[in-house]
Amino acid sequence: MQLLRRNFSRHTLIELLQLALPMVVSQGTFAVMIFTDRYFMSQIDPTHMAAALGGGVASFFSFCFFVGLFSYANALAAQYLGAGEKDKCPKVVTQGIVMVLMSAPFLTLITFLVAGVFEAMEHAPAQVALERTYYLILMSGVLVTLAKACISSYFAGIGRTYVVMICDVFGLLINVPLCYIMVFGKLGFPAMGIVGAGVSTVVASLLALLLFIAFYFRREHRESFRVMRSFRLDMKILRRFWRLGFPSGLEMFLNVAAFNLFLLMFQSYGIAEGAGAAIVFNWDILSFVPMIGLHLGIISLIGRFVGARDLARANEVMVAGFVIGLAYSALLAILYITFRYPLVEVFAPPSGDFTAIRELSAFMMIGLSSYVMADAVILVSSGILRGAGDTRWLMVASVSLHWAMLVAQFFIIRVFELSPKVSWLAFVAMILAIALVYALRLKSGRWRDPAALERVMAE
Repeated sequence: MQLLRRNFSRHTLIELLQLALPMVVSQGTFAVMIFTDRYFMSQIDPTHMAAALGGGVASFFSFCFFVGLFSYANALAAQYLGAGEKDKCPKVVTQGIVMVLMSAPFLTLITFLVAGVFEAMEHAPAQVALERTYYLILMSGVLVTLAKACISSYFAGIGRTYVVMICDVFGLLINVPLCYIMVFGKLGFPAMGIVGAGVSTVVASLLALLLFIAFYFRREHRESFRVMRSFRLDMKILRRFWRLGFPSGLEMFLNVAAFNLFLLMFQSYGIAEGAGAAIVFNWDILSFVPMIGLHLGIISLIGRFVGARDLARANEVMVAGFVIGLAYSALLAILYITFRYPLVEVFAPPSGDFTAIRELSAFMMIGLSSYVMADAVILVSSGILRGAGDTRWLMVASVSLHWAMLVAQFFIIRVFELSPKVSWLAFVAMILAIALVYALRLKSGRWRDPAALERVMAE
């Protein structure tokens, strides 16, 4: 409480909100696109909805290392901006695009290997065919997705989050109606089902990337940041990008791998359990993903103040982030616990017995309401640590906890064959444990050590 009073700044709170709110909207568009795809699939049958979840999670798993790596353009650009080295900011984008192109052979190999995982997890044959199809379509546009992640992170890092918001909202406005048209066969299109959902996502991502590029080459931005002088290989920036971004990418890859394997094991309980997980994680995405917008805003501001060596302002950002995150998540927790049955009923199919799915999903919604505030602690804390360059510690701590959870889930689901409710309670406990560990790291203050910050800024 004393820390809150000493470092609370209304000015910093407003600055963080101005930076984060466009990112909240931007991340919200991603959540809405996923939510919409799975909702449309639920209107076909539970197998399609479970396949959309499995295929979508598997695709993100396949390229999430690269997303984590390229998204560190946010912190790098912010640090250079704070240090007064403005002309280095667009060079971050150039090095990022070089690495995107270099990643193509690895992504091709990953796609080939992951495409067979659905059958190995003993899913129903009909679900396996749908999952594989959806996965392969999403992976066909992966280079577009990664280039978009890099350039959008750059705009967030230099504080132009409104550009990210505009481009992502544009992508949403393309994706949702196109998805509806292609899935259900409207305006002369054949009913393509899950294929239409995948194709519409790739098309919308490509058009959003083109709009980002248009903003990047606008005259005002081009001249202010000397963009035309940035198109060259800069090994110092590339090495720094790799050194600080690699732990973030590896952390994301290993964590998503653990989550993906948990989800695939959970779906092996049966169609009802798989559909229940899809419903609850749809609502989880609508709460978690917008908070990533706050997380990205915190990375940008912390990176800027670390670059300027202004740790007093960094403390103000930390307090403001917790005030916003905990207030928002507390409201969501109340909504989830109070309206859990109506929220589950949104995904009821037009026909068929929904009773088993309804009851399990409602129980899981109680767990969601329990850990949503822990998610806020995790995202605010990791945003501060990532913006300050403490990426190696984040990787070790987060990966260790996620994989400990996965081992526990293996014994719960496969060895002892306990109920899905026990499995879900173990998942909730893991989220709470991560929040506690991150909060203790912040309290220790090791991330703000002057020698550590000098190492972060070194090229």
